[in-house]
Amino acid sequence: MTPAARVQSAIEILDQVIEAARSNGAPADRILADWFRAHRFAGSKDKRAVRELVYGAIRDCGPLPASGRAAMLHFTAGDETLRALFDGSNYGPAAVGSTERPAVGGIAPNWLVKSLAASGIAGDEAKALLGRAPLDLRVNTLKADRETIELPEAGEALAAPQALRFPSGTQADQWAAYRDGLAEVQDHGSQWACAAVNAQPGETVIDLCAGAGGKTLALAAAMDNRGTLVAADTDKRRLGNLPPRAERAGAGMIETLLLDPVKELDALATFHGKADAVLVDAPCSGTGTWRRNPEARWRLDPKQIERYAETQARLLDVAAQLVRSGGRLVYVTCSLLDVEGKDRITAFLAANSQWSASPLNFPLGRPHGDGTRLTPFHDGTDGFFIARLELAC
Repeated sequence: MTPAARVQSAIEILDQVIEAARSNGAPADRILADWFRAHRFAGSKDKRAVRELVYGAIRDCGPLPASGRAAMLHFTAGDETLRALFDGSNYGPAAVGSTERPAVGGIAPNWLVKSLAASGIAGDEAKALLGRAPLDLRVNTLKADRETIELPEAGEALAAPQALRFPSGTQADQWAAYRDGLAEVQDHGSQWACAAVNAQPGETVIDLCAGAGGKTLALAAAMDNRGTLVAADTDKRRLGNLPPRAERAGAGMIETLLLDPVKELDALATFHGKADAVLVDAPCSGTGTWRRNPEARWRLDPKQIERYAETQARLLDVAAQLVRSGGRLVYVTCSLLDVEGKDRITAFLAANSQWSASPLNFPLGRPHGDGTRLTPFHDGTDGFFIARLELAC
């Protein structure tokens, strides 16, 4: 492919990404994968260049662009070499018209920028949300240890006991150690969220919003495969991905439980007041994960944030009914909006006097309300709010 053809291809892919954002369609990485499969003539260098153009333009535009061309015009505005490729050549983009207007730059749509700022995320903190994330691994202690595991590349040892960091783009899923379950891809901040549960061998622990089970697997390792560990979720497809992952990791103790939305307590009746710990990794806006999914900020609106907050409040109430006296509840969101984190815990504690917040003595993060906040700028992790609550005996 010529450089101009790469730019035009990126524009066409961006058109699909923008339309998917409007209609809640496929994520950008899936759109790119489909495009690569349909254009097998594109070599590895072409694919890499197109990917860089697409994600560069996505990160560079704040509000949802009108079109892929408008997004690319903004992205190339300060690059004379790229802008020169808008020359009308075969397979390349048409020349820039005198009345054409590029998309608008920024961190996110204006309403969302204001919401983040009101939650203490502005300036360099906000800019860091759109950086490129490294690849973090968690060595699975059911099969290996960070000090002795053999990997094709030497990773950077992080503060979490089994965490290793590699450069962005590292293909760890191709390594034998990954295929054999010796290591799992897990953000460093997510590993600390699991550590907050302090799951112990022999305990009864419930992962209430388990999804595909990344945190569940970390809990199984912490429990040394002993005790009761329930992975529950309302998403049948995502929960269905856990059993093969658990088998690969040697985590034979995990029980999966499919829940009906709003009827979670019915399915979990046998655990009422019996769990030593419940993890609520609540559905949220994902504002802390934009480094991995930058187009996600185009899919949000204020009403959706309100719906998330309502769901989060309800799940906290569900989880509270599962915990035994003296037990603990850990609330986690990968959002940096206070309405989804700090405010939810403040409201819960105000309404439930028998519960109290327990400090998290992490080597990273900063106190935020009754919990701890981790951010890309300060901690090099995804953005998280984490709170641990304890029920009086």
